[in-house]
Amino acid sequence: MANVPKEVSDRALEAVRMARQGGSVKKGVNEVTKSVERNLATLVLVAEDVEPKEVVMHIPTLCEQKKIPLVYIPTKQEIGNAVGINVPCSAIAIEKAGQAEAILKEVVAKLTGKAQPESKTAAPSEKKEPKPAAEKPKKEKAPKEAQAKTEAPAPSA
Repeated sequence: MANVPKEVSDRALEAVRMARQGGSVKKGVNEVTKSVERNLATLVLVAEDVEPKEVVMHIPTLCEQKKIPLVYIPTKQEIGNAVGINVPCSAIAIEKAGQAEAILKEVVAKLTGKAQPESKTAAPSEKKEPKPAAEKPKKEKAPKEAQAKTEAPAPSA
C-alpha cells in the first residue's frame, strides 16, 4: 500500500465528514467500484487493514485508469466513523463534495503534487472565448412546389 502522510489522510477523513452532510458519499466496496467505473467519484478512500486484500485490490487500478485520486486510511474503523456509521467500512467514494469542496481540492493537490484547476465558476476574463466558426456556403434549396413538379407522377391503376 502507498504511504500517505497522516496529515493528508486526516484531511481526507475531514472532507468525508463534511461531504456526508451536504454532498454525496458512497460506502462499501461495491458502491465505490460502481462510482469509480461511472466516473462519478472525485476522491476514493480505501482502508489498509482489509482482509483478504483481494476484496479491495481492484480499486487502485480502476482509480488509476480513471485518474481519480486515492487515499489509503490506516483502519476500516476510521473510515466508518468518518462516514457516520457504527461499523467498519473498507472503502468510500466522495461523489459530490458539498461543503468539503475546498478541503477536497487541498487533498487532491497534495496527492497529485499540483494545484487543481479552478471550478466551473471561474472569472469570465480567465476563460478563452471560442473562435467564431467560418460560415459555410449554403446550398440553395428549391421551393417545395418546384420539387413537386419535378417528381414523376405516380402511375394510375
